[in-house]
Amino acid sequence: MPRVIIPVGFSLGPQHRYVRPADPTPESWEVHLGGDILELSEAEVGVYGTAFLHIEDHSQLKVNRARLIQELRTAPHPQPAAQRLVDRLIDRGLLLEFDPEGPLEELFRRYRLFPTAEGMGSTPEEPEYHRMGHGNRPLVAVHNDAYVMWAFSFLHANLWEACAYFAKADQEELEEGEQPIGLTADRVAREVAVNLPMMIATQCAFLDPVAAL
Repeated sequence: MPRVIIPVGFSLGPQHRYVRPADPTPESWEVHLGGDILELSEAEVGVYGTAFLHIEDHSQLKVNRARLIQELRTAPHPQPAAQRLVDRLIDRGLLLEFDPEGPLEELFRRYRLFPTAEGMGSTPEEPEYHRMGHGNRPLVAVHNDAYVMWAFSFLHANLWEACAYFAKADQEELEEGEQPIGLTADRVAREVAVNLPMMIATQCAFLDPVAAL
């Protein structure tokens, strides 16, 4: 059963008309999604943007469909069509519901993860955590497996294949005398999944569907 909801795709911002005098109201907002560019209305982009809010709750996996709808309905400018708009964005692939602790292979085979922030490495005080952020300001700290997937998984055909490749390397790239630590694709995927909402909410990464060939 889905536990969280996150935005998918990469925002390209507002698109204005070629008119004079200039019209301050955008004609649409665009999001890059897979091999397409989708146009969003003002109401739709409001829903899409709201899905990035509440970073702390995203880090605790507390933002789900019901929470998002409630947030829209009780905002300073309430959105009475919140449920219909959320459903529409899910249908268009711009919002994704999933369970970070459920089966992940089928889901991860449909997406790629792209880094959109600076990698800031670890610190002497917390060498087990690797940080990412913007403007030299760390926003997210994750363990090594999630950090490597954040930085390099886009080189693979999909996120699951990246997890499988990393797990396989644990056994194949050992120094003499080293023992494998027992990584599996599912274990790597689980580490990515629980950190995914926070990485996306802070705009340190974006999730994109695998484009059809």
